[in-house]
Formats: sequence, C-alpha cells, structure tokens
Amino acid sequence: MDEKILYGYTGLFDTPDEIIEAANKTAESKFKKYDVHTPYPVHGMDDAMKLKPSRLPYVALVVGLSAMFGMLGFMYWISTVDYPVIVGGKPFFSFPAWVPVLFEITVLSASIATVVAMIAIFFKFPNISHPLHDTEFMKSVTSDKYGISIDVTDDENVEEAKAFLESIGAKNVTAIYWDNDEANFKNSVLQPKFLALLLVLVIGVSGATYFTLNKLMFMAPFNWMREQAKYIPQEKSTFFSDEFAMRNPVAGTVQRGLLPYKFTKKPEESAALINPLEVTKPNLALGKKKYDIYCSPCHGYFAEGDSRMRGQFPNPPSLHSEKVRNWSDGRIFNVLTDGQNVMPSYAYQLTRNERWAVILYVRALQRSLNAKESDLK
Repeated sequence: MDEKILYGYTGLFDTPDEIIEAANKTAESKFKKYDVHTPYPVHGMDDAMKLKPSRLPYVALVVGLSAMFGMLGFMYWISTVDYPVIVGGKPFFSFPAWVPVLFEITVLSASIATVVAMIAIFFKFPNISHPLHDTEFMKSVTSDKYGISIDVTDDENVEEAKAFLESIGAKNVTAIYWDNDEANFKNSVLQPKFLALLLVLVIGVSGATYFTLNKLMFMAPFNWMREQAKYIPQEKSTFFSDEFAMRNPVAGTVQRGLLPYKFTKKPEESAALINPLEVTKPNLALGKKKYDIYCSPCHGYFAEGDSRMRGQFPNPPSLHSEKVRNWSDGRIFNVLTDGQNVMPSYAYQLTRNERWAVILYVRALQRSLNAKESDLK
C-alpha cells in the first residue's frame, strides 16, 4: 500500500478572540504557508494575519483603462475618419453619446480580467479536490469553530508545526494527508483525451455556427425574415437606373388621410377655403403659441406691424388694415402656406391645423382692435 503524503496540521479554537491572537502568533512564526478558517468574516483578521494588499485591483485597473481608451480610439476613428455620419445633428466626435459604451466595455473587460487573473495567475489553477475538503476540521470551521491550517508539504520541520499549534492553544490538532490518487494525478490540461475533446467541441461549435448563419438561414422556411421585398438604408439598388435605393416620394402621390393643397400660387382661388377649426380655448391657445413663435418677431405681438427686428428686416404691414380684415380665412391660409413678397412659406414649420389655429388667433386680435358695439354686450 502506498504511503500517505502529509499535507499539514490543523487546529481548532472556540472564540473570535482566540483565533485573532492565534493568527497574530502564526504570522510572526516561521510558518509562512498557513490559512485561517472562520464561519463568518472576523473583523481585524487581515491585520492579524499581516496580509499585504492584493495586486488583483491593479489588473482590473490596467485592463479596464486599456479597454476604455482602446474603445475610445476605435469609435473616434470610425466616426471621424473611416465612416463619418452626422446623427441627429451631433458632431462627429460626440463624446457624451459614447460614455455608455465606454462604461460597459470598461466594466466588462475589468471583470473578465479579474476572474482570469485570479484563477490562472494568483491561484495558479488550483485543484478543486483539496485535502481539507470533507474533513471534520472543515465541517467545524464552517459551523461554530475557528481554525488554522499549516501547510508542511515542503517543510522539513513537520513535528514543529504540530507542537506550534498546541503551544498557541489549538484544540484537536490533526494531521491532514493528501489522497494518493490526487497527489499523484498529473495536469489534465495537456492529456490527449482532453485535447481531443476540445478539438471536437471547437469543430462542432464552429461547424454548427457556420451552417446556421451561412446555410440554414437561406433555406425555407428560415429565410422568411431575410427574403423581403425591401431595401435597407443606403443599400445599392439594381432596379433603378441611378442605383439609389432611397427614393423621394413619387410626384402627385397623396399622403393617406391628407388631401393635397390645390391652391399653390393661386391666392384668389384659395379664398373659398373655410377654416375647419372651431373657436375654442384650446385652438386659440395653440394659435397664440404658434403666432408668438413664428409671427410676432415681424408682425408684433398684437399684429400691428411693429417688428422687433430693429430694422434688420423690412417691417410688414399691419394685420389690422381694412384689406387684411376683409380677406377670407382661406386667403390668409394661402399666405401662410405659399408666402408673400419677403415673407417665406411656413408650411414646413406649421402643420395645417396649426396654420388654421394661427388664423383664429389673428382674427381674435383683429376683433380686439376693431370691436363692434355688439361685442360689448
């Protein structure tokens, strides 16, 4: 029968004060390969064990910042050099829009690097079958006891470790041995069976991915989302002679639910149009709001032609003149839609209903300065 290989000695303590004092004495002793086990975190244990600050945060810091600046440079190159596109009026170098991406890549890369470095570098691929597992010592320190384990695998002073634990008041000092199969087990990473398994997994996953993305998605019925009679933005067209897939609306087409305006450049004919909006407080409020924004800079807040442009633009006539007061609502609507003289069209700034609401408000202003006796009743 193979001789068992000694891993080390363990000892138990009853109170937090005892384990703190024992940790202090162990840290000052000649034994450097030791560990303290408690059922819950004990305040002050790091200082008692004289543990140095971990270097793991530096890995997270370096990798996280490297990924952040790398992604920042990549997005800068894409947005300003390789494919500059203005989105929503923002500049090419739009740092606020990139902050969420930079945050995510920093956190993700730092987290992955921390786990990989902890397992591969700091812990050196630890064996999950540790000699302390399933021992009475481990069952005790995960319940209501506190303990210290000293690794003497490479220490010639084996008996000194046992005597030391007894000298600092440890109870149930026990020798822990390696399992022979585990102790003699070689690194499985480079075993042919393991490498063959990895190769099979790589080929299988790669093959399945290639078949799914390059073959299966083009087969019926899986191609129903791909085979659509449409063009995506900026896609080249093989149907139109100019090869542009993005087209302007066909001339003469009518938007659903909206009749075309037939009186462009026909001001006299537009006089027959009737204002479809009723004189209500919401419509007057909408008209006042839009009038103050778009009309008052030139016509004044009371439509008297008292421009606030201070001579930078020709003053318009007063809207209280007999000529304008006698215009029909349709005639005024034509001016708002087509423009007149130096006044531009407001068809793009104001919807149809907003233009009719402005006319309601103009009528209210005209009535306020040209009131009749019947209005006083």
